[in-house]
Amino acid sequence: MSKKIAVIGGGASGLFAAIFAAQNGNSVTIYESGERVGRKILATGNGRCNMTNMNANIENYHGRNPKFIMGARNKFWVEETLEFFSELGIVSKTEDEGKVYPYSDQASAVLDVLRFRLDSLGVKIVTSFEVEKVKQKKSGFNVISYNGQSEYADNVIVAAGGKAAPNLGSKGVGYEILESFGHKVTELSPSLVQIKTETDIVKKLKGIKLNANVSLGNFKEYGEVLFTEYGLSGPAVFSLSSRLKNQKAISLDIMSEYSEDELYNMISVRMYQNPKITLENFFVGMFNKRVGQALLKYCGIEPLSRYAVTLGEKEIRRICSTIKKWNFKITGTMSWNNAQVTKGGVITDDFNPNTMESKLVSGLYATGEVLDIDGDCGGYNLQWAWSSGYLAGISVGK
Repeated sequence: MSKKIAVIGGGASGLFAAIFAAQNGNSVTIYESGERVGRKILATGNGRCNMTNMNANIENYHGRNPKFIMGARNKFWVEETLEFFSELGIVSKTEDEGKVYPYSDQASAVLDVLRFRLDSLGVKIVTSFEVEKVKQKKSGFNVISYNGQSEYADNVIVAAGGKAAPNLGSKGVGYEILESFGHKVTELSPSLVQIKTETDIVKKLKGIKLNANVSLGNFKEYGEVLFTEYGLSGPAVFSLSSRLKNQKAISLDIMSEYSEDELYNMISVRMYQNPKITLENFFVGMFNKRVGQALLKYCGIEPLSRYAVTLGEKEIRRICSTIKKWNFKITGTMSWNNAQVTKGGVITDDFNPNTMESKLVSGLYATGEVLDIDGDCGGYNLQWAWSSGYLAGISVGK
């Protein structure tokens, strides 16, 4: 028998939940606070939509209990996601580190095919509907907006996202709804976000990109790093930002292919081959000129008008040590507006990992970012959104 299903939130997990709930013959309505659905999908992958990652597995996910993803991992994962989108008309391509994009490089194409499927299934989309609360009745629920509208549903799927990118509709209402039913929420913080550091050095390097091994405590990532006026950005930094708690410094190995001894020999040879070059230009051809200058200043080797031949053994050793571990004191992260995802969320212990249904309230489901699961940078969070939305969609209304 067809049931009325309310999906709160028109993001990636909400759209998937609505599609699969409707395919099971239910009458589905999406309640979206913004003027249109899928705004965050359009922003992913710098507008290209990093749909998933071929390497996605449990080690790419974080939270109190990352094993919670295994229900989704075993039922609807990367292969099934790509097959689903292929059926909708998306031709995909795989790039570095397993990242998958639509061949057209258009995030709008991904959203369009999802909307086409929703339309064909008769899913109703109600925009500019800001849910204030959900009330349980003897049978079913009332979904109530801030302006007093009340809509009945037999089942509710909370797919309202987290707090990251509030300008795209993620304002944290999902946490409030689920807390009202007795669910608990962990501490929340921005993740996949730029890290703020002391700015003396980074300001002078603003706009420069380099590849580095980035370390935060015991955690390491290799990838592109971008210097900004406030600190460090780039994929490697984004991935480590979820590990930020209690860490005082972030360090870069900007020549990871070489050992300190190899660097010592390289710099010594460089010095003897070009004895009369000033330190200001000494690293030209090895690093970006400004990076070389900042590195020397960080090591306390000045003035830069000195000749290279004046470098002493201890100074060269200091330079080599810094190339391998250039420390930047952390002062925080950028705000929720800059974050791609929320670290923390509703505790997963009280949800069934195979259906996304609440163990506390029958007929209540949650998907995606509102739960205490966050992924690394590179398509992992969208995969979790698709998979958790699928599980809720096929399970609801039965």
